[in-house]
Amino acid sequence: MVSDDIQPKRRDVLKVSGAAGLAGLAGLAGCSTTDDAATDTPTEESGGGGGDEETTADDGGNGDDGETGPYTIGMVDSLTGSLSAFGQRNQRGKDLALADVNEVGIGGRDLEITVEDSESQSQSGVSAAQKLVNQDGVPFVIGAVGSGVSLAIYESVIQGTDVVQLSQNSTSPDLTNFPGLLRMSPTGSTQSTALARIIEEDGYDSVALAWVNNDYGQGLAETFREEWGGDIAYDEPHDQGQSSYSSTVSGMANSGADAWLFITYQPEFTSMAQEAYSNGYEAQFYGADSVQGSDVLGNTPEGSLDGMKVVVPSAAVDQENYQNFASEFESEYGDSPTSWSAFAYDCVVTAALSIATADEFTGAALQETVRDVTRPEGEEVFTFEEAMEVLGEDGSPSDIDYQGVSGPIDFDENGDPVGFLQVLTVENHEYVSSGTIEG
Repeated sequence: MVSDDIQPKRRDVLKVSGAAGLAGLAGLAGCSTTDDAATDTPTEESGGGGGDEETTADDGGNGDDGETGPYTIGMVDSLTGSLSAFGQRNQRGKDLALADVNEVGIGGRDLEITVEDSESQSQSGVSAAQKLVNQDGVPFVIGAVGSGVSLAIYESVIQGTDVVQLSQNSTSPDLTNFPGLLRMSPTGSTQSTALARIIEEDGYDSVALAWVNNDYGQGLAETFREEWGGDIAYDEPHDQGQSSYSSTVSGMANSGADAWLFITYQPEFTSMAQEAYSNGYEAQFYGADSVQGSDVLGNTPEGSLDGMKVVVPSAAVDQENYQNFASEFESEYGDSPTSWSAFAYDCVVTAALSIATADEFTGAALQETVRDVTRPEGEEVFTFEEAMEVLGEDGSPSDIDYQGVSGPIDFDENGDPVGFLQVLTVENHEYVSSGTIEG
């Protein structure tokens, strides 16, 4: 392993990568777009990485042939569009992880990540992944945010190749049906189950359900219907990017249900909350993960959301490695991290450990290691540095069990991780934690 005196220092790496990431976000700001509907299917012309060809690294220093250049992987993220708030969190988590990995090195080599923008849309996500896989030749892709985008990338670009795909944020239950598509965030079916239980425990027997018309919304809504034992007085989809959601809000109000459940995204929910407030509608609000965020609080009237309960994927906030991560995050960005930043961080570290334990830098070799570096058969390690110390020069993936800053990962046969959920309640127009649930 290369000695510390010729490795880039952690703070220098972070400043360079962080500044580049934020500059990219700033340059792309304002290009708001909407996600594709779940019925949109990538055309045959948009497919990439087809057949049974093995994807290997390009000749730019990625091969396992004695070169000393960086290992380069890809990332598809929502730098712009309706999910760009998640993209910014991902980039910050990614930059922190890169700094930690490159302070140690992977057998004397750095890790680099080429980031492409999905624009929060399926077709743009497919184009981004095609560029990474077919042109850049990366064997490992982190991506994407929206579940529909991740599925489109998998079906059009990844499926039929050896490339590893690991989604940082997608929570749709549908991803469980695609074992080759790994994800770091827990399946949203656990959210729906938790929400059904919470609403029932709160004493409601009728609910109005509004869900976004894509893979994410459909999957979580379907699970909620299966788990909910009461009446669903309103059950309608809505599209992203509408100028008004008055019909959705009035429909929920006219249903007579006192509990309203929103399975949608921040911009859409913000509009609905504003319209409900301006019309004087009153109900107990509940929400899945994607309705929660500082932008929602900043764009709704004070007190309009008080009492709302939201279930979100949670990092392992009691673990020391998460607390160290949070401290670094706050020091660097002046803000507390979210679970989405933690998931992106763990995607990068998992990719780095997969590379460190693989026989060669190819998709086929990484497929053999990516699951094993987080499984409980190995010694528990809580940082990339600890993992590399345990591995030494000839360790195998089964020697380590990486415990992420987001918690135990332990991918199952469907590519889903073990996960934690956090219940947040809005009090005085602030999110307050009111408990955790193991997924």
